[in-house]
Amino acid sequence: MNETQKQTLMQFSVPVESILVVKRSLLFTQDAWHGMNTTNLDQFIKVITKHKEFLPRPEMEQDPKYKQIIPYLIFCHSEKYFLMQRKTTASEQRLQGKLSLGIGGHMRQEDMISNSLFDWAKREFDEEINYNGSCKITPLGMVNDDTDDVGKVHLGLVLLLTGDSDKISVKSELKSGTLVPLDECVKQYDCLESWSQIVVNHLQTLDD
Repeated sequence: MNETQKQTLMQFSVPVESILVVKRSLLFTQDAWHGMNTTNLDQFIKVITKHKEFLPRPEMEQDPKYKQIIPYLIFCHSEKYFLMQRKTTASEQRLQGKLSLGIGGHMRQEDMISNSLFDWAKREFDEEINYNGSCKITPLGMVNDDTDDVGKVHLGLVLLLTGDSDKISVKSELKSGTLVPLDECVKQYDCLESWSQIVVNHLQTLDD
């Protein structure tokens, strides 16, 4: 067996990841908005729950007719936010090395043990982060950015996790993380991935 045949065999032997997506036309009945949408959050969740599909990730990364739904979890403790850096080997090449406030990832069908997006979001938090403590989850809104190739195929459900402990550290896709005040996030603004920039803008309005 030559090298090309081996690579082809490997491609067929690796299972294709199926992820939760919703047709763009169902999420945006008019033109898509840009930034944070803090209104009609319950309606968005109803649409996602009712119309969710699980389709192959490689295809969905290139198909803007669908939006991949990503819970985007912002951790806060004592008015400090958990700011992370993604590894340069992160699976999403377009986000490698970026700073991020958001903890989260794709929803896989095998992970959906209930119909609650919040249950899945907490599960994702536990998979990505080491944390000793309890936390309260508060929905902030939906984040959308169609100005780049990543944003065109993703839609974020932004959740604020307010913790009672600072014992938190990163795993897996993340290189490092530290609790910093919001003004430090503002100083690092140009290094943030686009969704985190949008979230920082929103958090500043809450502090005003």
